[in-house]
Amino acid sequence: MLEDEWIYVVEEGDTVDEIAAKTGRPVGELIWANQLEYPYRLAVGQSLYVGAEGSIGAGSPLLYSFGYAYPFIDRDTLDETLPFLTDIYIFSYGFTAEGNLVSPHIEDTPVIQSARTAGVRPVMVLTPLGPDGRFNNRLITELLSNDRAVRRLVWQLMAVIEQKEYEGLDIDFEYVPAGDRERFAEFVRLCAGVFRALGIFVSAALAPKTSDDQPGLLYEGIDYRAIGEAADRVMLMTYEWGYSQGPPMAVAPIHMVRRVADYALSRIPAEKISLGIPNYGYDWPLPYERGRTRAVTLNTRQAIQLAIDHGSVIYFDELAQSPYFHYWQYGIRHEVWFEDVRSLKAKFELIREKKLTGAGFWQLMYFYRPGWLLLTRMFALAKENFI
Repeated sequence: MLEDEWIYVVEEGDTVDEIAAKTGRPVGELIWANQLEYPYRLAVGQSLYVGAEGSIGAGSPLLYSFGYAYPFIDRDTLDETLPFLTDIYIFSYGFTAEGNLVSPHIEDTPVIQSARTAGVRPVMVLTPLGPDGRFNNRLITELLSNDRAVRRLVWQLMAVIEQKEYEGLDIDFEYVPAGDRERFAEFVRLCAGVFRALGIFVSAALAPKTSDDQPGLLYEGIDYRAIGEAADRVMLMTYEWGYSQGPPMAVAPIHMVRRVADYALSRIPAEKISLGIPNYGYDWPLPYERGRTRAVTLNTRQAIQLAIDHGSVIYFDELAQSPYFHYWQYGIRHEVWFEDVRSLKAKFELIREKKLTGAGFWQLMYFYRPGWLLLTRMFALAKENFI
């Protein structure tokens, strides 16, 4: 079934040859665009990208297309992804309570060099990771309550950014305590003031809020208006409604994503906002038991292969605008929610509708070609844009 000019949804009995004939696309192009592997089995309900090739830059302008990558990203995955990016956020540097910068356990220079060769801006990411490499939000309070530690951290950030030729700094602090709300916004403001003078932009990742006074540790320390005024750019972390220890549901249901975008636009100019997009899904064993059930993370290709292997039909939730399916294994029923070209199109359309700045992906460790091809059909990437 031809969903629209760019997407075909597989029906019972469809083959690659028949779909190519129906859509007017060459078989080889259809196979390549959708990363299909011999013998080219398909799942009923699977979404295929059937748009034309060679149309990069045909759509609306998109200032920023970026995503987060660990320094150990597979080289082939990196090389295939870089042509679709304006920036790559390299995850992650941490810090100590005394304000000493903690480097990634794996050298980040190779990714920086590859990015620069491809004309993509490398961006340093700072998160509250301790020397043990573990997330510790207590470090946020310890750092922000010590002016000397803050100054030390900023100086060390400057040294590494200049040495490694990073072109941006992304501040990704999650679970900021409510008591640090003002100090955190001021820290973003300080960093932006210092680095902007050096031609380095500062972005901030924001928990997905829908109101000023939203309760919860994830939200209370994040002031959208203050951080939006301080930073050059922000990314809304509009994912993880469905998460590994929660009940089965879409990772980024579009109706919830829209609520966050609407709230953000009431506090931050659209030209500063990028929409966060997940590049993963979850597989839950059923029945779900709170506190006991834990989902397994998987990428889109893995999810589709599961559906094919188990003969599952992939359904599409119209409210969430997300695909899902069920399968049985070893007597246990599973529920899988993931992202496909249809769910990505809903998010890209929201970016266009709201005139947001860009799209930011968590994360880039898996390459899903149909999504990137759709992005370049819908948007013209501003590869030469600099703040």
